[in-house]
Amino acid sequence: MQGVNDMGINKTIIIGNLVRDVELKYTSTGKAVASMSIAYNDGYGEKKEVSYFDIQVWDKQAEHCSKYLKKGSMVAVEGKLVQQRWTDKTTNQTRSKVIINASQVQFLDARGENKATNQASEYENEDPWVNG
Repeated sequence: MQGVNDMGINKTIIIGNLVRDVELKYTSTGKAVASMSIAYNDGYGEKKEVSYFDIQVWDKQAEHCSKYLKKGSMVAVEGKLVQQRWTDKTTNQTRSKVIINASQVQFLDARGENKATNQASEYENEDPWVNG
């Protein structure tokens, strides 16, 4: 019998500012996927710490993020942590990093420029990058 402890919970909510413009690409099957990074500030003064998180967004929401967000935009991201793994072609070593696969991105820009909220689909088994 599988209990709650066997399943686990994987949910992340974070608010931060984009540290670069959104990068939009399409998979070989035509699905839009956007990558962006946000900075989260914790503490203040000498105790201030900044953490950076890579975000992956899919489908129409990816296109909306690319269209309406830019470096410095404030967003609220809800999603799950995903560990991406690949083999480094130079060293032939296995590499990995943890990203947030967004299920929802809310635009929080104080200037009122970005007021859209959309749902993103999750395609964990898709290769997100199209060569070329």
